[in-house]
Amino acid sequence: MPMKWDHINEKAPDTTGAFFHADNNPPARRLTLWPHRSLPARGFVWFIAITATLFLLPLMALLGTLALWGLLPFLAGALALIWYFLRRSTADGALREVLALWQDRAELTRHNPRKPDQHWHANPHWVEVNLQPLGGPVDNYVTLRGNDRIVEIGAFLSPDERKKLYSELTAEFSRARQSPERSNS
Repeated sequence: MPMKWDHINEKAPDTTGAFFHADNNPPARRLTLWPHRSLPARGFVWFIAITATLFLLPLMALLGTLALWGLLPFLAGALALIWYFLRRSTADGALREVLALWQDRAELTRHNPRKPDQHWHANPHWVEVNLQPLGGPVDNYVTLRGNDRIVEIGAFLSPDERKKLYSELTAEFSRARQSPERSNS
């Protein structure tokens, strides 16, 4: 599943009192989500090589004729288009969603391949994790609601993966809501 939780164990702060969040403190938990990659780089090379070979096989019969020069630009153009769209698909796979959780802050950053990054933050105590089984843009649509905004998370995952994501997010936000005294016991 294209999802990874990082649990960062750090000692308790020297100061006591209200929850705090400082930009230089690492989050207690971090979730990274990414889309499935069906064609790795090595598979891309093999696919292009096999496709080019299959395009050239029929041209062998046309060696030394004018028909070769008539077909060659079209086959080269088709191979170039395949190359371009596969590379673009790979670039689209650079999409990442990172959810960082502190005891007093939750931040979601979506790293888009061809657009600016999108950011959302809220206090985890007030964040609602919602699952919309049907009727959303996708089945088992997962959203986070907080700080007067609703944001989607993991829309590129499969429906079963989004269901698992919902249960894990519910558990993590529940843990984040616990007071420091209760979480240490």
